[in-house]
Amino acid sequence: MHSQLTTIGFDADDTLWHNERFFQLTQDYFAELLADHAERGHLMDRLLAAEKRNIRHYGYGIKGFTLSMIETAIEVTEDRVPASVIRQLIDAGQEMLAHPIELLPHARSAIETVAATHRVVLITKGDLIDQERKLAQSGLGELFDAVEIVSEKTAATYHSVFAQHGDGPQSAMMVGNSMRSDVVAPIQAGCWGVYVPHGLVWEVERAEVPDDNPRYRALNDLGELAGLIQTLS
Repeated sequence: MHSQLTTIGFDADDTLWHNERFFQLTQDYFAELLADHAERGHLMDRLLAAEKRNIRHYGYGIKGFTLSMIETAIEVTEDRVPASVIRQLIDAGQEMLAHPIELLPHARSAIETVAATHRVVLITKGDLIDQERKLAQSGLGELFDAVEIVSEKTAATYHSVFAQHGDGPQSAMMVGNSMRSDVVAPIQAGCWGVYVPHGLVWEVERAEVPDDNPRYRALNDLGELAGLIQTLS
């Protein structure tokens, strides 16, 4: 094992299993419910603004998203949204929370292969109960040496996690689909940042690609991860 790379961190949502597509489907439903009150583009802008505004209150995840939909519905209808619509939005959120987990290609094999030679840590953000549920349903939990469910992924977060569960950020790699949270922030901490595209990306997670940074890498899918790690060893 390469002395300078001892610990591999994995993101969860849309890296190991599907997540964003359920938000997209619920947004479509939301737009249908409010079609008589707001044009879709305007409604989505208002919803995104509410989500960004509410992260500091509710954090990331389905519960905050559901509350942001309700808040947006109240705003665009000028407090006249029917209680039946509020109920439908609550039901939609609860349906999201109960949705079964579907692993992405190569997720299990990538973790198993890497775990044979490196420490592997799951680093995810969102609602604690929901993330624990998804991890349990995924069947991947036993593969990780540690699991960290955090409120935000910043350079300071990665410094702390990889100091506790590894040999510090300089000896760590983070793998994920969010350019902002899983690539840029880890690189700022001194880690390797490996981007694995998913296709659907929440606007909040977009960031400039750090092409000029020597610790940035991009893969087509998780099936290429073991080969990348070998080239760095």
